[in-house]
Amino acid sequence: MARVKRGVTTHARHKKILGQSKGFVGRSSTNYRIAMERLEKSLQYAYRDRRVKKREFRALWIQRINAAVREHGMNYSVFINGLKLSGIELDRKVLSAIAFDDPASFAEIVKSVQAVLAAA
Repeated sequence: MARVKRGVTTHARHKKILGQSKGFVGRSSTNYRIAMERLEKSLQYAYRDRRVKKREFRALWIQRINAAVREHGMNYSVFINGLKLSGIELDRKVLSAIAFDDPASFAEIVKSVQAVLAAA
């Protein structure tokens, strides 16, 4: 049986890993073994942080809504309760965008919520 040399396959595999680790610091981008370890870890971070990103954005939206609502003499929890009572179905992402980009429209939303809370 003939001997099988895998130099081409190995080179292609190494090149693929080193291409993905391009931009890592030091030998992490040039040495195959170290690059492999760093790449595996970076992929773990990427997987984890795709979920963490959702939490962080929700927290940012809540902070923006809270800051905008406090200018009108309310706090976040009272405002969200008033939104539910008034039947306004805007999510936190949209409310945050309105508060950030269009304060006049957000003021109208707050007024409608305050009217519902005053009546209740």
